[in-house]
Amino acid sequence: MPAPSIRSRLFSPTESQPFGRSKAKADPAVAASRRLNDSRRALLKEIDNAHFSWFHVKVALVSGAGFFTDAYDIFAINIVSVMLGYLYEGGTDGTLAALPRRALTTSQEVGIKIATPVGVLLGQLLFGWLGDKLGRKRIYGVELLIIMVATFAQALCAPAVGISFVGVIIFWRFVMGIGIGGDYPISAVISSEFSSVHIRGRVMAAVFANQGWGQLTATLLSFVVVSAYKHSFLEDTSPEVFRSLDRIWRLIIGCGCVPAAIALYFRLTIPETPRFTMDIERNLKQATLDTATFLSSDEGYTVDPDALAQRVRARQATKDDFRSYFAKWENMKVLIGTAYSWFALDIAFYGLGLNSSIILGAIGFGPPSPSKNPGAVVWQTLRNLSLGNLILSVAGLVPGYWATFFFIDRWGRKPIQFMGFSALTVLFVVMGFAYNKLTATSGGRIGFVVLYCFANFFQNFGPNSVTFIVPGEVFPTRYRATAHGISAASGKFGAVVAQLAFQWLKDVGGTNKFLPHILEIFAFFMLTGLLSTTLIPETAQKSLEVLSNESQDDFIQGSPASPFPSPVPTPSPEGSVVGYVGEFQMSPIKLHPITHLPARPVPTFAPAHKPRSRSDMSHFASLSDLSMSSTQLLRDRTPT
Repeated sequence: MPAPSIRSRLFSPTESQPFGRSKAKADPAVAASRRLNDSRRALLKEIDNAHFSWFHVKVALVSGAGFFTDAYDIFAINIVSVMLGYLYEGGTDGTLAALPRRALTTSQEVGIKIATPVGVLLGQLLFGWLGDKLGRKRIYGVELLIIMVATFAQALCAPAVGISFVGVIIFWRFVMGIGIGGDYPISAVISSEFSSVHIRGRVMAAVFANQGWGQLTATLLSFVVVSAYKHSFLEDTSPEVFRSLDRIWRLIIGCGCVPAAIALYFRLTIPETPRFTMDIERNLKQATLDTATFLSSDEGYTVDPDALAQRVRARQATKDDFRSYFAKWENMKVLIGTAYSWFALDIAFYGLGLNSSIILGAIGFGPPSPSKNPGAVVWQTLRNLSLGNLILSVAGLVPGYWATFFFIDRWGRKPIQFMGFSALTVLFVVMGFAYNKLTATSGGRIGFVVLYCFANFFQNFGPNSVTFIVPGEVFPTRYRATAHGISAASGKFGAVVAQLAFQWLKDVGGTNKFLPHILEIFAFFMLTGLLSTTLIPETAQKSLEVLSNESQDDFIQGSPASPFPSPVPTPSPEGSVVGYVGEFQMSPIKLHPITHLPARPVPTFAPAHKPRSRSDMSHFASLSDLSMSSTQLLRDRTPT
């Protein structure tokens, strides 16, 4: 005998009462409402217990492609900002001899580096709200379109008499940041809501780990392209050197469009998450079909037991409901914990990540060898910075992400975040207080780079990954994207603060003299991250509904269709109004009789021992229990 289909398991009579309740006989509407809740629990159980499948791989790849693009576009500016300084810094001699001394001013450097985090902050808030308001699928892919347009526009920017070139770059990097920000809450929520309990952490970690590959690709491509132009820097004349520099940075930035273009089609065609369809759109029928589609290759469904009861009544996101939910300390403290943990982490993550070239140059890592050829000095500087960033990515960033992938569902989220913040506190204390001794000798500089790599490792095998995962799990469906956006935006606010502080403080007392104290400040924020970690719950191996901290009993109720064209609200014996759900009025749904029998058994609510007949099929294709009971109540109370 073939195994029962997904829908037959969801709607079988033996599983419609998973908690052993007896069927209510006195009130058919109550019985139907209970059946809907049992069906919802069965549907969620199917998702939470699903085995790892190709669909989960697809979700991870499609969502991860966005994070690959995000990280590439954000961190490519590390080496590109140096090239922009060589080319477009105004007020200095434009000859080849002066080229190695040219650099962006502090205000230009700050503007270019914080434009993207500011845009990301706004994008996270906006797209997080839109994700809960309009749906995950409806806006998924829009953020990639924004990224592609803004990235391509950056690569085509050119100086002109009437406008500032740096100002135009800042504008387009801000627009690009809005698209990048939109990727955070939507990708996190989609990967969370489609994943089963036992693999959810790994799926989300795999999505976020693409950020490491994006950073690595940006540094690797920079190294390859700079190396490819070696002859131009060493042999060519002044105009050709400037032309080569201009080509290099445009090529590095422009390549950020490629992964976004590859992932765009798949994002536009990914299905809506069943949890949003069921709890926000209030369509239990469509959620069932969507779940069956991605959990099974069998898509031949014909009978829907809840045809007229497909619209259900559930908690909706309103201002009053938002205030009511987060007015409870047990819910608000979780939002505070996720938001501040991300803020504290990004103070150091972006403070280091966007300024690694400055730090490597300050400690004298790979300085250019003396040369009378200015082009050779510029080439060696760019090559050494690219190589240094490549080492940091390979030795710390990428391994950290994948260490989280392997342990996130075994150890849990909180232990990994505690461990990461603890290790970072110690590392930044050592790097800050021993900075001068470490950078005084060549061996000490190597030691500093090793500590730097460990800091990158424990950022990613620690709070950087966990702060992305937890907000996508702990909030109810109607606020999951919004709360994730709030948490992520708090992090980007920390990134903006870090950039402003880093650029204005690093030269206090002399060029790069304040760097050790900046590292000590980072250590303080890592210590505060330990405290905020105590506010978040452990989410490993728990369903999203349990983590939402809301009772799932009677979570949804039937929304019966009215038999009248212009129904008049009719009080029921209990005082409720039949035919209405608040301000939402249902319209009748016309069903057509089944004209053929399917080739395989069709799930019904009939007892297992009773053979199914064609009359049975017609009955289940006509009216649901809830709709029939509600219609009969209206007819009984309508004067003839």
